[in-house]
Amino acid sequence: MELGLEGLSVVTDGRSLVRDLSLTVGTGQVVGLVGPNGSGKSTALRCVYRALRPSTGTVRVGGEDLSRLTARRSARLVAAMVQDGAVDVDFTVEEAVALGRAPHLRGNRALGRRERDLCARAMDRLGIRHLARRGVLTLSGGERQRVLLARALVQEPAILVLDEPTNHLDVHHQVELLSLLRDSGLTVLIVLHDLNLAAAACDRLGVLHDGRLVTAGTPEAVLTTDLVHEVFGVRAAVVSHPLTGDPQLLYSLAPSP
Repeated sequence: MELGLEGLSVVTDGRSLVRDLSLTVGTGQVVGLVGPNGSGKSTALRCVYRALRPSTGTVRVGGEDLSRLTARRSARLVAAMVQDGAVDVDFTVEEAVALGRAPHLRGNRALGRRERDLCARAMDRLGIRHLARRGVLTLSGGERQRVLLARALVQEPAILVLDEPTNHLDVHHQVELLSLLRDSGLTVLIVLHDLNLAAAACDRLGVLHDGRLVTAGTPEAVLTTDLVHEVFGVRAAVVSHPLTGDPQLLYSLAPSP
């Protein structure tokens, strides 16, 4: 299912956080939002999972205006894994993962066999099945991240949005998570700070700066030395990964001339 952001702007307390953002995520594509802190990436995502209403513009899912859908319908189409999505109640891991089925259940109906199987498969995919009876609050930050992604997956969305999902994860689990997203078949919009991971995981990148979309395109087209210097204020050489050919950045710690 295609995701479209059309002329999206967000103004809060007289300050423009996102300015006239238009971006399309094709069905089954993984598109990354990158940019410095405060560039509007997380704000744009909040409009997609309806935590924030845009001041102007439209979010479309499968061509439908997201704001016209019921909360239940939109929750069945779009799942989110966000920075502030921690579970504050000490549910067990299996209970926390099962919360992803809420948009599909009526009232307090118990999980059926299919729902239980979905939860078990999601925990297996994220390597957390052995933690099923553990309390979420006893887990490490990285383990909690995987619980949150499992919860999003059992929601069975068509579109998945993620805000810095590799936070707290070690290198192995970062690569594993991003590989899972690439192979999921879902339409994915993801915010990443690590440009090298973004280049490896994403079909396309959108670069934000001061709330505006600077450019969008393939990682090869977007990640140039000039753009990295202009937007991020750092010097870097761009090389091809020897195994995959993906563009990778080698940063210089020397001050700019």
